[in-house]
Amino acid sequence: MFDAVRNNKKIVQIFLALITLPFAFFGVESYVRSVGAGDDVAKVGDSAITQQHFQQALRDQQERLRAQMGGQVDPKMLDNPQARKAIIDDLVDQRLLMLEANKKRMFVSDEAIRRTVGGIDAFKVDGKFSSERYEAVLRGQGMTPASFEAQLRQDLTLQQLAGAVAQSGVRPHSLTDRILALQTEKREVMEYRFALDAYLSKVKLSDDAVKKFYDENARQFQMPEQAKAEFVVLSMDTIGSQLAVTDAEIKAWYDGHKDRFLQAEERRASHILLASDKHGKDKAKTKAEELLKEIQKTPAAFADLAKKNSDDPGSASKGGDLGFFGRGMMVKPFEDAAFSQKEGDISGVVESDFGFHIIKVTGIHAAKEKPLAEVRAEIEGELKKTAASRKFAEAAEAFSNMVYEQSDSLKPVAEKFKLSIKQSDWIGRQANPANGPLGNEKLLAALFSDDSVKNKRNTETVETAANTLVAARIVDYKPSALQPFDSVKGNIESLLKRQEAQTLARKDGEERLEALKKGEDKLSWGAAKSVSRMDARLVPPVAAPAIFKIDTSKLPAYTGVDLPGVGYALYKLTKLDAGDKLDEARKQALVRQLDNLHSQEDVQVFLAALRTRYKVEINQSVLEAKEK
Repeated sequence: MFDAVRNNKKIVQIFLALITLPFAFFGVESYVRSVGAGDDVAKVGDSAITQQHFQQALRDQQERLRAQMGGQVDPKMLDNPQARKAIIDDLVDQRLLMLEANKKRMFVSDEAIRRTVGGIDAFKVDGKFSSERYEAVLRGQGMTPASFEAQLRQDLTLQQLAGAVAQSGVRPHSLTDRILALQTEKREVMEYRFALDAYLSKVKLSDDAVKKFYDENARQFQMPEQAKAEFVVLSMDTIGSQLAVTDAEIKAWYDGHKDRFLQAEERRASHILLASDKHGKDKAKTKAEELLKEIQKTPAAFADLAKKNSDDPGSASKGGDLGFFGRGMMVKPFEDAAFSQKEGDISGVVESDFGFHIIKVTGIHAAKEKPLAEVRAEIEGELKKTAASRKFAEAAEAFSNMVYEQSDSLKPVAEKFKLSIKQSDWIGRQANPANGPLGNEKLLAALFSDDSVKNKRNTETVETAANTLVAARIVDYKPSALQPFDSVKGNIESLLKRQEAQTLARKDGEERLEALKKGEDKLSWGAAKSVSRMDARLVPPVAAPAIFKIDTSKLPAYTGVDLPGVGYALYKLTKLDAGDKLDEARKQALVRQLDNLHSQEDVQVFLAALRTRYKVEINQSVLEAKEK
């Protein structure tokens, strides 16, 4: 599943798990607004996709790839006709859905917007939605609540339309049953390998092969740029540590919230349960009344009678003891009876949804008020947290402005907010959690930007975690450099030899495979292995698809598979088996997976239909042009 939130702001990360569509959409700041300059990249009906729109989508995809790959991404990865076409196609699909949603007059209510916004953790303080926090976060991203909610309304509208399409398909049971049967089918195979290492001694490299590879693949041997940076962190915790709460404030808060510190009354009881579903209602009641008479004659026998007669497996072995409990923890008839008795009392027969109870109260903890000394630390922490949240919201904008306005140093902002300036060791562009605040992808992108590197200016303020703002600046820098040939010569030689050995192993393996198919089987096969599409762990992952593509009309049958870095493997299929019958839980899980796949296919079919309904024109020159 892919994100449907179309926004190039930092806030997009909040919604990646919130709003999803069953197809890929890449970065859209506005669905129908024309803001670009120059020739449009595409036209859908009367709606244009602008150059600026496309460039923003391209940058967003670069950021997404960088996050997924955990480090640097060469922009040229997307600077080719295939990548540009994929992005434009996604933008076109997104625009088609928006036009269709407008045509069908689909609309997301204000109440749905409020629920969605209210459920976002980034806008909460102490677990509750905070309008001040909401506005502060959006303001930090250069957005207003109105513009953000308009964007969110469009995203939810698209989700609504795509969801309706995805749920409209009907799949025949026969197809599902056939697919499930294929999943459980077992194939018994034997393996024979042509090990790469056995061919290394046969490899002879030309004299210039290593140097030629080095020259043609110089980019692989680039040492990445590195920097040392100093940084400051403004967080709600930091602000909270600077705050002090007086005894008077704590006492006043305690006096105003005493209801929070009332320890409710608790009762301890034992019971004997005669379950209606076991004995039948009438027989259970009759037996309970007989036991009650026996207990009334001999109260001390309650525990022994509970062990012998109670149908409550959790308490019977303990003589019916349920321990202490408060109100709301038991079913109401039981609770009413237990809290109306005195310690030592034995109730009459009490009926509940479970059956008939005889209850003995064995202990009472009276309600009491927790003293201030016992809850002082809790109140102090809560008061500090509330004050820190308010002050953090107030300080966030001032912090960001000062970092930007006094960009030659972090000292002014550190002094104003009483923060320490910390310094890193050498770090690169690749995000690494071990680098703490400087392990954030967006902060690193700002730190290694041209302005930051060349002019050593402060980065923009980046929210690296909830209620945590960081700004940094470079204090020392090492540019990217090519490693000397002599330092990598040995590694290159080893790589080339293994590549050539892989080729030799493949050649021998493919020749032997052809002989096998002609009936010439003289190999010493390994032990038989049973594999299925659901469990193919006994063979290499790259081999499983080939094994399940083998034609089973005549056995034995054979296939061969390249095992990169290992060699080449031959597989001999000797037996088919229907496999074990799926239990109901696993079967339903697989059915749900199939339904999801079919739903995604339904959406793609729907999009293809929309392309015939609305005229789509793509500017071919954009596919061929280099990224500007």
